[in-house]
Parts: sequence; C-alpha cells; structure tokens
Amino acid sequence: MLGARFLRSMATGVVRVAICAPAVFLGAAPCIAQQSAQLAVYPVKSIRIVVASPPGAADDFFARSLGDELEAFYRQRVVIENRTGAGGLIGNTLVSRANADGYTLGMVGVTRLITELLRDPPPYRALADIVGVVHVASITNVLAVTPAIPVRTAREFARYARVRVGELNYASLGIGSASHLAGEVFSRALAIDAMHVPFRMLSDSFVEMVLGRVHYAVLTLPAVLAPVREGRLRALAVMTPQRSTALPGVPAIAEVGLPEAQFDRWSGIVAPRGTPRRIVEQLHGDIVRGLRKAALRELFVRQGAESTLESTPDGFMRLMQEEYLRYQALIREGGIRPE
Repeated sequence: MLGARFLRSMATGVVRVAICAPAVFLGAAPCIAQQSAQLAVYPVKSIRIVVASPPGAADDFFARSLGDELEAFYRQRVVIENRTGAGGLIGNTLVSRANADGYTLGMVGVTRLITELLRDPPPYRALADIVGVVHVASITNVLAVTPAIPVRTAREFARYARVRVGELNYASLGIGSASHLAGEVFSRALAIDAMHVPFRMLSDSFVEMVLGRVHYAVLTLPAVLAPVREGRLRALAVMTPQRSTALPGVPAIAEVGLPEAQFDRWSGIVAPRGTPRRIVEQLHGDIVRGLRKAALRELFVRQGAESTLESTPDGFMRLMQEEYLRYQALIREGGIRPE
C-alpha cells in the first residue's frame, strides 16, 4: 500500500516538474505562482465602486447599500468613490478606462448615456466601454405642479396647459439632465409648448414653484416627497406604469391616458468591457442575493425606488441600449445642446 502511494506521488511530481520545467527555462514566472494565480478566488482584494454623483444622491445611496452587502459577504473592503463633476463626465470616463479585472465597478444611471450624447466628440463610449452587471433599481419620477395654478389632477392640468400656449414653463436640474429630458417627454406627450427653466440647485426650483413663477417639473420621488407632503407642491401623477407605494393616492401616468409620458430613472452596476464573464456573473448573483433581502428592499421603497430582481447582465445591457436610442432621438428632435 505504501509503495503504491509512493509511486503515485512520484508520478504526480514528475508530471508537475515536466509541466513547470519549460516555463522555468524560458524565464517565465515560477510555476508555483502560476498555480496560485489560477486557484485564486475572486475577490482577493478590495473593490471600488465609482459613482459619478455626489454623496447623498440616489446612485450614491444604492452604491453604499450594496457595498455594505458585498463587504459583509466577501469579507473584503468595498470603497465607494464619488468622482463628480462635468455632468458625470469625470466618473464615467474613469469607469471606461479602468482595468477590466473586476476590482473597479461603476454605479451608473441615465447621465452616463446623456453625457456622451451631448458631447462632441464624446469623451467615452457610453455602451461600448462597459458590460452590464445588474440593474439595481428604478426610481419613480413625479409630475409636480405649483399650488398657484387651479388644477388637482393630471387631466385638469392637461386641459389647463393646452389653452395656454407658450405661457407655462417647467423646471429641471440643468440642460441635458434627466429631469430636463423627463420634462421634455411629458410636454411632448401632452402636446404643449412650454419653456424650459434650468436650475443648478433643487431648492431654488422649489422656491420658484412655490411662488408660482415656475409651473411644473418632473422630478424623482425622493426629491419631491417632503414638499408634496407639506403641501408646498402638488403631485399629479407618477411617471411609471403602476402607482408608487410611497404615494398610493397619486395615479400612474398610464391611468390618466398618457402612457407615452412614462419616464423612470434606472440605476445599475457596470464593469469595464473585457471583465471576465465568470466575475460578472458572480457579482450579479451576489448583488441580487443582497437585493432580495427584505430589509434592503424596504429601504429602497422608502427612497422611492423599486429594486430589480429579475434582470440579467445581458438584460441590463439591452435596457441601456434601448434607453440610449430613446434619449438620442429626444435630444436630436428637441435640439438640446449642452450649457
């Protein structure tokens, strides 16, 4: 018995030496290091998630929530790196140029697509530079109006606006922002001619709406929830197919006969193109496992967001491709240009 084991171990050793010897003679890395690299399990070091928006923004909230889940699961540090500026240009360019090794990810939203579409030449390739990992969540948008106008439903607003050609205006958070495109989509669906008024600060837009100098806006639910509950703004519809649990008394836009005005804000995790498929699929599975936790889903709901559990990496990529074409047409037809 011992003799047989000895012979087997000797045979195995000879095979290993035979495989390793050419690498040693050719000046390659030691065979042991090669074997260790092959057996390494992802992740073996910290992961960073680049967010192109400031702390406290929706994408930052999602990144930190998922970062905590991955950190506890992998027992590796997950660093959230806010790289803001130039309408998302800085952070999105960083993700495009990062090493495709699974250790740099990006939490992206509609601004990744819009920023590329508004730049000539584009600073990065919005879709060609990345692969989808997981569609994390969708954030409800809300049609909010100033209480200074005598309307309490979306249908009343439609009638009110259509007889006031060129008299109304809507707020956004800047030319080419998601709120700008959402306002444009709604105005087109209603077939009204309204002036766009961009603001740099959300609080400034609220002041003008409360005073009645700005008439409406399509903004994310977390942004408008407090002023709506306080009565400073009036919510007429949510821009999603179904009602939101955060505003159950407010109808979905499809309920008022304007399904073409739907516009939600999506967010998801991407990786640089070339990231190994096995890592992409592992990350997808582990992130979805975190999203399935009731506590995290409830946390998202309180922020006006719905977690997405059924998406696949390829499905998220298709969503971004469809959205890219939609925004491209909207920007071209609307003659939207950067500030």
